[in-house]
Amino acid sequence: MPTSARNAERAGRRDRWWLAGVCGAFGALSLAVVHPGLPLGWDELVYASRFVPYGPETPFSAPRTRGVPLLIAPVAAVGHSVPLLRCYLTVAAALALYLGFLPWLRAVARRSVVPLAAALYSSVWFALFYAGAAMPNHYVAMGLTAAFGCCVPAPEAASSSGPGPGPGASYASAAAPGSGRGPGRGPGPVRDRVRTWAAVAAALAAATLIRPNDTVWPVAVLLGAALWTRLSPGRRGPGRGPGGSERGRPPRSGPPASTSASAPAPGVAVAASAGVLLGLLPWAVEARLRFGGVLERVRAAGDIQGGMHLHLSLDTVFRHAAALDGPLLCRPCEGVTVGWASAAWWLLIPPLLALGVNAARKEGRAALAVLPTAAAAAVAVPYLFFMDYAAPRFLLPAYALLAPVAALGVCGALRRARAARKLWLLAPLGATAALLHLGFQLHQLDLHSGIQAAARQDWQRMERVLRAHGVRPPCVLAGNSSTIPVAHTAGCRPAAQGHPAAEDPQAAEDHPAAEDRPAAGRPATGGRPHALVLRGVPLPAWAARAGWRLHPVPHTYNPGWRIAVPPPTVLGAPPRPSGDRLPDEQSSDPVTAGEDAAHGRARTR
Repeated sequence: MPTSARNAERAGRRDRWWLAGVCGAFGALSLAVVHPGLPLGWDELVYASRFVPYGPETPFSAPRTRGVPLLIAPVAAVGHSVPLLRCYLTVAAALALYLGFLPWLRAVARRSVVPLAAALYSSVWFALFYAGAAMPNHYVAMGLTAAFGCCVPAPEAASSSGPGPGPGASYASAAAPGSGRGPGRGPGPVRDRVRTWAAVAAALAAATLIRPNDTVWPVAVLLGAALWTRLSPGRRGPGRGPGGSERGRPPRSGPPASTSASAPAPGVAVAASAGVLLGLLPWAVEARLRFGGVLERVRAAGDIQGGMHLHLSLDTVFRHAAALDGPLLCRPCEGVTVGWASAAWWLLIPPLLALGVNAARKEGRAALAVLPTAAAAAVAVPYLFFMDYAAPRFLLPAYALLAPVAALGVCGALRRARAARKLWLLAPLGATAALLHLGFQLHQLDLHSGIQAAARQDWQRMERVLRAHGVRPPCVLAGNSSTIPVAHTAGCRPAAQGHPAAEDPQAAEDHPAAEDRPAAGRPATGGRPHALVLRGVPLPAWAARAGWRLHPVPHTYNPGWRIAVPPPTVLGAPPRPSGDRLPDEQSSDPVTAGEDAAHGRARTR
């Protein structure tokens, strides 16, 4: 092997170790700041209650998928230890981070870019917070990042002496005929092609199984790039002159460069489509069995999540910027303000992306930056312009896809500073900014994990009040806020209302403006309630007429919780008149509301 190839191989090994170190630090920081004993959150209870140790089972609505229950099955199926589950999930999240960025080590020729990209993504507080959470966003982000790392163009391995890809080549590059790695025949290139396709299919199947709506649009970008490659077979790669040579260099011998040097090969598109279809298969089967069909499930999910409508304004973008300072779910978002200390890193994204795209273009590999940037935009646009609520975790897949491009921009800036002999100025400034960013993100992580720990204890306090007033399993709870987690904590069932939003405007996974509905064709969960969980609303008229009494829940993190129970002489609660409904409350669940209250207190200190 030539000396240059051996040096590249050693550099690749060093980068793999650096990447592993970043992933290990990600998991260690998450466990150090977020206590493993943090009670399960609302969505986590829904996923974990699929397993008997975490029962009773809660409603599983149309927008939810079986990917997260499958992820936690090895631990959740055999025990009910929350700390064990969180430690397992943190290790899984760190491993997913490694596997997500691993393909980029061979797609990016320059050293340190990929470990830096993983560090940029994993340094934000909500990525660290959800490392130990039974939530889908991080794993979708890593699935998409791994898939696009396999699909982006690879550097030409001019130093490779064999028929296979050189040390700097990616799996996808081996699948690209005419990219300077031999004639594309023989067992080596074929084997690399199969590996590339299998990796793309597996990554997208996993991401789709966990959260299909976040994978469809990025894959559409990938298919469009592959179609462009197919329709323009004679197009020169960017930055190249006739004969496939770089400008200013003599033409190389051999066939002219094909578009596979700057866009995914069509075979990768086939693998991506197969992966998405494989991931959608369980969802489609469940849609047919539980909801009567795919369209019926889509409509049910749309009803629960409030639908998607184009918002021709920057209001939702503003909400996402505000949510960087909490709460975990910003709905409703009226009156929120942007904490510029929390959102300052957003201002660095555009210039870093511009530097990254420019660096890739100068190397004649514009698709290295353009493809993941377009995919990130495809993930982000539905959340930024089609929904009227925000949560920091929604954009994790977009941040992950942008991280390699931003890291390429950082390294490009450092190279320019070195060439201009200004590195002595830029390096200290960059290091100081990085330390300030990490310190602030860890502060935010500690703040929000403390808020969650305190707010989720309210469910146990409400359970104690329910027990004190004779409400014990089997029982049915209704209410206007947080009925599902309170009912689960108390061992009860949540009552189904005539309208999905009657129980709680914050119950669904991504649009908690509606209670999880029962599956079509099955009896509704609940029935006649044995108690009501109320916050910020008066006792319903039907309950007041029947003599129900309100009892405050003392010492709660969030004020205003009350439990309504029927008179002691009544065996069971009277049925509600069909025309009466519990009043809807358009505030967040106790966790989210607790964050709002805590932030208000913190900012006035």
